[in-house]
Amino acid sequence: MPSLLSIQNLSVSFNNDGQSTTAVSNISINIEKGKTLALVGESGSGKSVTALSVLKLLSEHTVIKGDILFSPDGATQINLNHIAQKDITKIRGNKIAMIFQEPMTSLNPVLTCGWQVMETLITHQKLSKKQAKEKTIELFTQVELPDPTAIVDRYPHQISGGQKQRVMIAMAISCNPDLLIADEPTTALDVRVQKSILDLIKKIQLQNNLAVLLITHDLGLVADVADDIAVMYKGEIVEQGDAATILNNPKHNYTKALLACRPAANAKGKRLAVLSDFMDNLLLSEGIKNSKLKIKNVEEQTPNPQLQIANPRQPILSVENLQVHFPYSKNFFAKTTSYFKAVDDVSFDVKENETIGLVGESGCGKTTLARTILQLIKPTSGKILLKGKDISNLKASELRAERKDLQIVFQDPYGSLNPRISIGDAIMEPLKVHDLYNNRSERKEKIISLLEQVQLNADHYNRYPHQFSGGQRQRICIARALALQPSFLLFDESVSALDVSVQAQVLNLINELKSTFNFTSIFISHDLAVVHYISDRILVMDHGKIVESGDADQIYFDPKNEYTKKLIAAIPGKKLPLIH
Repeated sequence: MPSLLSIQNLSVSFNNDGQSTTAVSNISINIEKGKTLALVGESGSGKSVTALSVLKLLSEHTVIKGDILFSPDGATQINLNHIAQKDITKIRGNKIAMIFQEPMTSLNPVLTCGWQVMETLITHQKLSKKQAKEKTIELFTQVELPDPTAIVDRYPHQISGGQKQRVMIAMAISCNPDLLIADEPTTALDVRVQKSILDLIKKIQLQNNLAVLLITHDLGLVADVADDIAVMYKGEIVEQGDAATILNNPKHNYTKALLACRPAANAKGKRLAVLSDFMDNLLLSEGIKNSKLKIKNVEEQTPNPQLQIANPRQPILSVENLQVHFPYSKNFFAKTTSYFKAVDDVSFDVKENETIGLVGESGCGKTTLARTILQLIKPTSGKILLKGKDISNLKASELRAERKDLQIVFQDPYGSLNPRISIGDAIMEPLKVHDLYNNRSERKEKIISLLEQVQLNADHYNRYPHQFSGGQRQRICIARALALQPSFLLFDESVSALDVSVQAQVLNLINELKSTFNFTSIFISHDLAVVHYISDRILVMDHGKIVESGDADQIYFDPKNEYTKKLIAAIPGKKLPLIH
């Protein structure tokens, strides 16, 4: 009996201005009915191109060679690479469905969530509008959306990221497909939402005997859901087989690198392994060959008592009884009758050269707290003391002088860089605003030095943001934040959307820069494994309040609060054997 989907010797090339670029090179994979195959690799490895080839969603200038054999009945095979466009539309969304990586851009912002699912049912199942709406509400219930009847009439911007992803799943399963392609369905989602989405896909798979092609960059993420794994590197499959075998005994250096790059795999204070260490067949930080790598379980790790010694240094930043309230509802006379308490009576200190981790799910108040510390949002009450000075009540001119000492690295590096100016000018801008150095020549010399410190080079000075990868753009944002030599730096979800290998490089860089520039910092993330690795102490935030705080090891290994325990339990791949 043939596999549900059999990809044989697939190669994909893009033709641009007479030049051909190969994205996928001679790969072969099989997906069985009712099974989950995880296609794992970094951005640019060819994962999404492979998935889009199956559904013929690539441009007409793309050259696709090889066979994509689809057998929904287990007898006859359809070669999707050779059928006409009008025939693939009968399969696309009906027999083979896809959950795209970014639900906000995949959902139409001017159509209600309900209608976007109804449209699929009307097209493929030939249901009436009334029948389609009833079926959509049933699907929204199945994917565990709260108040399905109300969400049918809501627009994408009116629901959360996790809810949007559930709408996409409802749309994908609406026609009972044989194969579901999930392209990075949990990227940048909170760990608990991430776990619930994966659990939901698994539950639906079991109910409908569905085959799933799960595309991701994180091997830890697939540990609990994948039956088989195919590891992709530079357009080629470098390793594939049973999931348990690959996760417990990886053969290829690239697979080992993806496992070792995860922060949970490393003791605090040690350099994270990066891709080049493995691909060069040498762990530079430890001076040992890959053949001598140790395998160790995370449960064997214990808190380091040296990290629990009280820090005698003075606070750089003190937050005292901070409250930030937003108007929630108004009466007939436009008077506010209730408030949403985004930050609710929060107090903490950040000591000199210390890194505080602030962790919590989306909507808990992390970013509001960060923006209030930076005075981008004015507090309702409370104090924010920077080196003993209350900056929450300063005049605009006084605050501008203090901003030099208080910088932020945002979550989205592309969105925080002006695409029309070179990165050299982007870093020079704050130097000019604060009138540092005597002339442009001195400033340029300083910028080149900064670029080299964040592992870029002088040749990058005149390049534009679009000419860099995501990890390189984040390095540029870090260089810009450090240009003013601030005493306090705030990282707001700065590594959440990066590949695990790129994330490891950025985390290593932050640790190196901490010792070079001696800055104090707050590191905000929804990923407790990352926060534990980078932080000295951790604050756990929920519904605007700090529900638990303490030494990083104590919070990670011995949490007291139930909410913290749930966050730790949701960390993907926590029980995997870890490569050091």
